[in-house]
Amino acid sequence: MAELRRRAVHVSGAVLPLAWLLGVVPWRWIEAVLAVGLAVAVVLEAGRLTGRVEWWVFDELTREYEQDNPAGYFLYALGLAATGLVFDPQVAAPAMLMLTFGDPFSGLLHSGGLSRKPVPVMAATFALCLVLAVTTGVPLLAAACGALGATLADGLKPVVAGYVVDDNLTMPTVAAAAMWGGLHLF
Repeated sequence: MAELRRRAVHVSGAVLPLAWLLGVVPWRWIEAVLAVGLAVAVVLEAGRLTGRVEWWVFDELTREYEQDNPAGYFLYALGLAATGLVFDPQVAAPAMLMLTFGDPFSGLLHSGGLSRKPVPVMAATFALCLVLAVTTGVPLLAAACGALGATLADGLKPVVAGYVVDDNLTMPTVAAAAMWGGLHLF
C-alpha cells in the first residue's frame, strides 16, 4: 500500500508541467513553485535527518535505505527544481513528465528495489517516455535522446561513494540534458 501512495505522490507532480503545457500558467510561475517547493523540502529533509522533525508521513513514504540518507521525496523535489530552473520549458516539461509518469510506471512493472531493471521493463519505460516527449512537441530524435536518458537513469542506478544515486534526481535532469543535446546537436 505504501508503494501505491509513493506512486500517487509521483504522479501528482505532473500538475506543474501539465499546467504550463496546457497554457494555464506561465513558466515563471512553475519556476517559482519549484523554488519554493525545493526550499520547503530542504527544511523538511534537514529536520528529518537531524531528528528534529518526526512525522508519520516520513515513516510511511520513505524506504528503509532512506532512513539515514536523503529521501526520495527530497531528491524528487531537487530533480524537478533543477530541471525546471536550468532548462528551457520545451525540454524541462517533458523531462518532468518522464519522472512523474515514467518512474511510477516502471516501478509498477518491476518492483525489484535497487536492482537493475530487466530489458523489457526498460523498453516499456523508453516507449512511454518517448510518447510523453513527442506529444509535448519535442522532435522525434531529441525525444528519443530524452527517453533514452530517462530510461537509463531509471533502470541503471549508479553508486557513488557507496550511496545509490536515486532516479528521482537523475531521470528528469538526464532526460532534459539529452533532449537539449538532441535539439542542438542534430
